[in-house]
Amino acid sequence: MTIVVVGDVVTDIHAVHSGPIAVGSDTPAAIRVLGGGSAANTAAWLAAAGARVELVAVVGRDRAGDDRIAELTAAGVGCVHIRRTDDARTGSIVVLAHGHERSFLTDRGANLLLVPSDVDPALVSSRHLHLSGYVLLDEASRPAGVHALAAARERGLSTSVDMASAEPLRRAGPSTVLGWVRGVDLLFANLDEARVLVDEQDPLDLARALTAHASHVVVKLGAEGSVWASAGVAVQAPSVTVGTVVDVTGAGDAFAAGVLQAWLNGSEPMECLVAGAQLGAAAVTAAGGRPPDNVSRGR
Repeated sequence: MTIVVVGDVVTDIHAVHSGPIAVGSDTPAAIRVLGGGSAANTAAWLAAAGARVELVAVVGRDRAGDDRIAELTAAGVGCVHIRRTDDARTGSIVVLAHGHERSFLTDRGANLLLVPSDVDPALVSSRHLHLSGYVLLDEASRPAGVHALAAARERGLSTSVDMASAEPLRRAGPSTVLGWVRGVDLLFANLDEARVLVDEQDPLDLARALTAHASHVVVKLGAEGSVWASAGVAVQAPSVTVGTVVDVTGAGDAFAAGVLQAWLNGSEPMECLVAGAQLGAAAVTAAGGRPPDNVSRGR
């Protein structure tokens, strides 16, 4: 059975800069053009972990769209449900990365054109739907995200959502966002996102509070590890130590893929967090949000 990932595909104009940006002047950087997008990244990491995965998304009928689909296909991601459009360019993001920090300048492009009818064909013969929170946070694509969760539940699929980004969550308002995701099986949020959604500070308290809205909750703590909470369960796992952190872009997407693959295979919460930490650690050793060459598909 297939995992369906719904969300964003973008081109990352990825700049790893050597130090603080000299505003109004020059800062040396290593610059690459890479495939990105939270949903696309998670799908690629799921494929690397051995899952059968299909991606639902929209890209432009342009060279960037050609390249993004070719990259994902080579990574083992099913792309038959990626729709091409003449009405917008493939989305793009300028990624400014340095050590443990990264910032985004975002042009959502064709991602805003995702509609409910894009989702339904992918749900046939699937076992799980994973939704990028960016779909819900963009007003134009929100109906597709709300529909995806409802349609998946109607078909008996399990569901998960990654909350995506703290500032858009803050703008939308916690009660509104929690209404969108109420009843999902597995909710992912990093510490900043979780603190936007509920009025707690301690990571385990945050995760426990969010179980009022989702059956299982994972709060990602970066270098401090992660926590899991569900009915009668609360566990915390450390991160995996790495040598040099090259770029944290996509580490949360990789972590989510590791947790999902383990959870869907019946692993216990601690095992799921460890599996996520292992993929997250692999992600930070290379630039960009996709699996590096030394992570092969676990078929």
